[in-house]
Amino acid sequence: MAHSAKLWIVVADGGQARVVIPRPEDFTLETHDHMTSESAHLRSSDLGADRPGRVHESASATRHSAEPRTDPAEAAKQHFAQKLGRWVADASRRGEFDELVLVAPSHILSELKDSLDKPAADKLRGALAKDLTKVPDHELQPHLSQWVRPPHRIR
Repeated sequence: MAHSAKLWIVVADGGQARVVIPRPEDFTLETHDHMTSESAHLRSSDLGADRPGRVHESASATRHSAEPRTDPAEAAKQHFAQKLGRWVADASRRGEFDELVLVAPSHILSELKDSLDKPAADKLRGALAKDLTKVPDHELQPHLSQWVRPPHRIR
């Protein structure tokens, strides 16, 4: 029985993502589309103010720097994961895939899952908490064998 559902494997980190699909004829994986963040790879100091703002404590005349609540680089990665989730949800609505596998470091993976709408989340077949963004397409198969297997040939 041939596997006819169109599978999207989204391989992402905090600043880049690619959609890898198995080719129908031999199930080798190839990049179908990609997305990158302009800001996710910048250093925190490039994203925020040069120095934290100053806070004056009323109990003394001492001034302390106000630490931002979240690191700007982390916030940029979080924003990218949310944007990627919306992009995947839009592709789902257009019927570009029937099944979805997400591969990303755990903190990005949870943000990405949370940003999917229900119809896209319903197509989720699996998730792998691993950064495989630097792994070339032809070396992904062993990591994804749970979801991508060539059909068994009967001799």
